[in-house]
Amino acid sequence: MSKLCLLKSQAKKKKFCTEAVPKFLLVKKLKTVYTRAGEMVVLHCPQKNDPNTNVLWTNQTRQEMNLTSIMSPQSADLNQMDVLLHGHSLVILRASLSHQGNYSCSVRNASRKFWFSLIVYEPQSTEYEERNRYSTTCYTQESCTLYCPTANIPTRDTPNITDRGITWHKEGETVSTPHDFPSAVESYGGIYKCIRSFLYNGQIYNMSFSVMLEIQKSEYGKPEIISPQQNDVFHIDLGEFLSVIECKAVAYSDYDVVFWLSENSFVDTDESLPVFYNFSRTKYIDEVNMTASLVFKDVSEEDLLKKYTCKLESDHQQSSFITISLAEKSTPGPSHVMLAVSSVCVVVLMAAIVVVYVKFKIDGVGEVNGVFSVCSDEKSYDAFLMCYKSVTDGGLSEEDRKCLANTLEDEFGYSICLYDRDVFPAIAEAVLDCIEQSRAVVLVPSFPDPEPGSAVLSAIHTSLVERKTRLIFINTEQTEASRSGSFPEALQLLSKAGNSVTWKGRPPSTSFWKQLRYHLPAPQQTPKMQLLSQEC
Repeated sequence: MSKLCLLKSQAKKKKFCTEAVPKFLLVKKLKTVYTRAGEMVVLHCPQKNDPNTNVLWTNQTRQEMNLTSIMSPQSADLNQMDVLLHGHSLVILRASLSHQGNYSCSVRNASRKFWFSLIVYEPQSTEYEERNRYSTTCYTQESCTLYCPTANIPTRDTPNITDRGITWHKEGETVSTPHDFPSAVESYGGIYKCIRSFLYNGQIYNMSFSVMLEIQKSEYGKPEIISPQQNDVFHIDLGEFLSVIECKAVAYSDYDVVFWLSENSFVDTDESLPVFYNFSRTKYIDEVNMTASLVFKDVSEEDLLKKYTCKLESDHQQSSFITISLAEKSTPGPSHVMLAVSSVCVVVLMAAIVVVYVKFKIDGVGEVNGVFSVCSDEKSYDAFLMCYKSVTDGGLSEEDRKCLANTLEDEFGYSICLYDRDVFPAIAEAVLDCIEQSRAVVLVPSFPDPEPGSAVLSAIHTSLVERKTRLIFINTEQTEASRSGSFPEALQLLSKAGNSVTWKGRPPSTSFWKQLRYHLPAPQQTPKMQLLSQEC
């Protein structure tokens, strides 16, 4: 037997030898196929005869074993060799080193043969990764899709083999990776692995490929709409003839286009319609300027109720759009202008007066409430302090709550109903009774929840509405930031129903006490101390 050594890599100077292959055949018709141990591989015979014609496969490394004669769907050797034949294809379900070698195929009784050299690498072989790597290029700001190679995979009509899809992973990452990018950026570059899975006789067989993605700077700029701006409002007179709104865009491809939509419908270019648009394009060396002019022949009230959208469609990135609306134009005369200016001045002056008044009222409320006592409603308590569970860990601690209650009682003279001291038994009816006997309710954020307050929040809201009880909602900077998305519905209703004061830590600031007392009713008894101490 003669040997012919094929030079597989001129750079690495590594030689692989095949035996028993005629030299004149190898020169033109030898195809080298690489696979990895444990993976599926398929050899496709390139004979151009009828696909139903029987093909003779020979394994040269097995003493010229005629595979066709022993390989059939009913062959007992099929499972042992992990090999099956279909049409012009030889499928190796799970390759091993024993499958490595030379194969030939030919139509029966034909002298012309095609030769394959199958090389099987170890699972962790870096050389296999390099030989089995494909390259693709995408450009920044353009859509990019990676495609898994189809080399040496089963044909779709192979019996009992079902394609189970493709999984993508980026090198160095274990989680699945998308292979379709709407707008590529440089960080997307790298080596991706795609794994094709196939089901045969209840078992999964895989084929893996590597794809190197290179991200290059786009030869195009980024197409964009220059004007108008999003949510612009155009003032137009009703009945005005030929009102025109221009949408201007810059693009870098002849296939980019800009046009108008009315609500969800296309605006037509037919100039006989009451509303239409026309399009113009000016091409320069490296860019295209486009204008889509929205034309109203006679502006109607129906036009004012609609939203109009200018859309830019590009062949190499996602579409962009700008939505505008119309409003009726009003043209004020000289007297109207003076009236408008005067109105603004009055509003500014009133705002300044209100600010001064509120500032004075808050600053003086402590002293006023300390001197005057109003007790005409015969309530047992000035306020009921009830805790609610904070959705963050920013609630008041037990020491903070004691500080709040002690200061209101001892220094400002308020009669306070406390849940853990005055509510008995600890049930919803007792809580509502305490609310009935209180002139105000103060809700205090706590973490963790020291009492089952959240169970009766809805009943409290109903009670407040019916009895018009004053409500003060204390929050912290953390609870205030998280209120909109995470508060229970009952708490959101209560926060809207009352006034809020922000607790910024202990000892509380003088400003906190002034604002809290401003919202509370005057105490029913004279405070023991007229000055606020610095510590609780």
